[in-house]
Amino acid sequence: MRILVTGSAGFIGFHLSRRLLADGHAVTGFDGMTPYYDVTLKQRRHAILAAHEGFRAHIGMLEDKATLERAVEDAQPEIIMHLAAQAGVRYGFEHPESYVSANLTGAFNVLEAARAAKIKHLLFASTSSVYGGNTKLPFRETDPTHTPMSLYAATKKAGEAMSHSYAHLWNIPTTCFRFFTVYGPWGRPDMALFKFVSAIEKGEPIEIFGEGRMERDFTYVDDLVEAVARLTGTVPEMGNPISADGVTDSLSPVAPWRVVNIAGGQKVGLLDFVESIERRLGKKAIRDLLPMQKGDLAETHADAGLLRALTGYVPATPVEIGVKAFVEWYRGEYGG
Repeated sequence: MRILVTGSAGFIGFHLSRRLLADGHAVTGFDGMTPYYDVTLKQRRHAILAAHEGFRAHIGMLEDKATLERAVEDAQPEIIMHLAAQAGVRYGFEHPESYVSANLTGAFNVLEAARAAKIKHLLFASTSSVYGGNTKLPFRETDPTHTPMSLYAATKKAGEAMSHSYAHLWNIPTTCFRFFTVYGPWGRPDMALFKFVSAIEKGEPIEIFGEGRMERDFTYVDDLVEAVARLTGTVPEMGNPISADGVTDSLSPVAPWRVVNIAGGQKVGLLDFVESIERRLGKKAIRDLLPMQKGDLAETHADAGLLRALTGYVPATPVEIGVKAFVEWYRGEYGG
């Protein structure tokens, strides 16, 4: 199939594009190469994709509607996978405008492009952060998400709502997926795993917020890619919810639209995560325990029942294995 992937030079977009190419799809990547973190890392990812005959790249910002339209015209996509976004919670304290432009204006442009291209399926990346102040665990897709705790979460929730309206108005089958703490090789330098490994290797202290009491539902990137690949062929049909014991489908009653958690449904304590890194590095971390930062969730825990019912699959790679893969990649790229 012909697939357009926005954010193809990003961490998840790169892994997903590589999987799609391996499966024989024609992939057009669209990425702004923004300097939010080291652009050379993004360029190296794109270079790996460019080695595949089925890949072509367009460089441009989501906010640049004309450039995005040219990419869509070139791709003639049957499917659009929208992963490009301004990510991160803390960056929003100093650069809030970047979230509005990329995650709202950019998302609008993608939705307009999807409408014009008459695609078969739109897959739209969201985040576990939308669950915000919810205290009921595990998080289920049908739980309320009206208490976002960061601008990032608010803009991603808005993107979900915008995509629902387009699914209703223009009959665009749409699957939104909420990612839960994705990690693995080629990860972003601003993410905890990258920062922890880099600091420990250099003998520098690591900052552990929430004094280490936070818990996360970690998702290894290859598992996430497998889940997305399976969801690609699971196209929402209005009036045809899935029926499974103990599972409530998030399928909209007025649109071919649903939202799906992608996670294994297993929590790991932050200090346990640090200890797994220490074991793989063979070095102890210098721990700087700090208070919780504004915008952070103390705990994330997904109900993965809907993903299992739709795809027969749930992420299951143990943190020890995923951390090992990251450390091997990091040392190969940066030494150590």
